[in-house]
Amino acid sequence: MQEKEQKAIRRAGLRRLRPRLTPRVFGYLTEEKETLRQGFAALFVSSVGELAAGIVLAGIEGRLEELVGLAVLIPAAIGMRGAIFGAMGSRISTSIQTGLFSFSLRRGVLAENVLAASVLSLASGIFLAVLAWALCGVLGVRTELSVVDYVIISAVGGILAGVLLLGITLAVSRLSVSRGWDMDNIAAPMLTAAGDILTLPALVAASYLIGIPVFSALLALALAALAAAALLYGFRRGSGGLRRILAESLPILAATGTIMILVGLALEDRLEHFLTFPALLILLPAFLQLGGALGGILASRLASKMHLGLLEPRGLPQLAAVRDFTLTYIFAGGVYVFIGAASHLLAAALGQASPGLPLMAGLTVLAGLLATTASVLAAYYGSAVSYRFGLDPDTYGIPVITASVDLLGFISLIISLVVFGLAG
Repeated sequence: MQEKEQKAIRRAGLRRLRPRLTPRVFGYLTEEKETLRQGFAALFVSSVGELAAGIVLAGIEGRLEELVGLAVLIPAAIGMRGAIFGAMGSRISTSIQTGLFSFSLRRGVLAENVLAASVLSLASGIFLAVLAWALCGVLGVRTELSVVDYVIISAVGGILAGVLLLGITLAVSRLSVSRGWDMDNIAAPMLTAAGDILTLPALVAASYLIGIPVFSALLALALAALAAAALLYGFRRGSGGLRRILAESLPILAATGTIMILVGLALEDRLEHFLTFPALLILLPAFLQLGGALGGILASRLASKMHLGLLEPRGLPQLAAVRDFTLTYIFAGGVYVFIGAASHLLAAALGQASPGLPLMAGLTVLAGLLATTASVLAAYYGSAVSYRFGLDPDTYGIPVITASVDLLGFISLIISLVVFGLAG
């Protein structure tokens, strides 16, 4: 009898507690409904774009087989565009929220960010090329591309994609101001998706400039000299804001690029699995981008709150940060299912091989859960540590996320492939 009474008391207590908890949870989601609407819209739009990039990637499988070693460069090249322009969007978003933004290309925050993105795009292209060539030699990864080939593909591809991305970033900034959008919710997914879509065709186009006697060598030399001159100008003649962005960005982008080249080396090593099922190639850009986009949204929100004094960079996240974590998992739950199913359907429509809809959905959700957890941890601790050391979390947050989540996301995808018996 006593046990029954205790159970009745517990049930009564739960009934009394539920009315208090339910409004609190739904109240928070209602409060953030505009964030959910903007975030889901940006993520689904960017995912559709990434699937288009995946179709391009599946479509150049012949070029990947022809130019052995090109796959080493692809994740780093597309990831670097997202890191540079995603961080730029995050800095602009913070300037909008703090009232420091003005749409001027002559001076101010926007002008400094435009110059910084231009210099960093060119310099990172040269860095990634030399690093890819060097690591292939050190680690014994087979490549048929020379350092000159890598420099041309990486730098020219980066310039072509960077010019277009710069225009998109400016357009998003102006629309955010004029329409009252929260740029934190749209910049990271939109710009990283645009970077992936534009970089792949740009790399392929640039690959046709290699192997031309004399011209190719002179072009590579000119690009390297231009990158050095741009860096020298930025540090010597640039404004204080420009110098700070360059000084803070270069080390983190170097680390980011190194990690993403490792992703490329892993991709080159596992390329046969993706060539066997081109549906996985269609999935790959969307999957890698989504982890970075989710983390980018979170990092931008956390950085803005830290700048505004609404969040402290603690070792144990505050409730305000945990609520943002919850939003990130809500976003992930819907979009990972979508890209897994869409990759299968697109492959079927294009006559490409796929493991099947259940397997594609299952492996994407499993890998996505792992990648989202990595995104959340990287976003919070990347922002918190950089803020504690007096660095700009807008500059450090997204590159850290892009690098760590690309690597951990790819590892998560391989783990998922092994779990579902699609890789050994």
